[in-house]
Amino acid sequence: MAAPSSAALPCPEPGAAPYGNFPNYSRFHPPEARVSLLPGGLLRRLFPAAARPLLGLDVGCNSGELSVALYRHLLGLQDKSSLDQPAAGKDLHLLCCDIDAALIERARQSSPFPASISFANLDIMDSASREPFLSSYLGRFGRSTFDIGFCMSVTMWIHLHHGDSGLREFLAFLSSLCEYLLIEPQPWKCYRAAARRLRKLGRNDFDHFRSLAINGDMAERITQILTKDCAMELVCCFGSTSWDRSLLLFKSNGSNQEGREPSAS
Repeated sequence: MAAPSSAALPCPEPGAAPYGNFPNYSRFHPPEARVSLLPGGLLRRLFPAAARPLLGLDVGCNSGELSVALYRHLLGLQDKSSLDQPAAGKDLHLLCCDIDAALIERARQSSPFPASISFANLDIMDSASREPFLSSYLGRFGRSTFDIGFCMSVTMWIHLHHGDSGLREFLAFLSSLCEYLLIEPQPWKCYRAAARRLRKLGRNDFDHFRSLAINGDMAERITQILTKDCAMELVCCFGSTSWDRSLLLFKSNGSNQEGREPSAS
């Protein structure tokens, strides 16, 4: 199932956002609770020899609060009053995308780092839109892939709307596009809660929910897909948030990116 035009997404009712586009998401899942799990100096450890600017992709960025928090944390800019040059010895350009145009506009208006963080309204599952857009962005830096990708509490929404095959295609696409991939998968209980919220509002259930064969321990299932089918290896689990979501870091073994342009094929 293809997602509707992002410009036509309705404003979610309280407690329901069928694409994860909650208008006040950071209020009940604070960005600080996630970034605090990541060690300081992570970019230096992952890219010790990189002399060029690093490129990051944040998929499903909502209104940008977590994107900005990640940027600050990764570059050692935890002091929110400081807009000085990064203290972590790395230059990072972060492209953040979301299916909801209103959330993206909020992110653009409130971003403290407009020169380094770009926000784009994009349906990542629409290959006709994503591939020319991402190729154009990467081309500005003479690149065909990103150094690091972020997928924070997004996999469930891809899975519910596009099924098992859509989840596999999404993970394969990200693994072909990013050297490192930081993923925060939603556990299976979140799938049930999302479906229950829709039913309480009298809406139709998610098209694929009852037919998903990929279920159960979603962190483990996603790890299996990335390591067995996508030529990535699990580098580290940074622990879990207080709402029971693991932060998993994967690294490409190189074969899934060599000579590849940013496409899902």
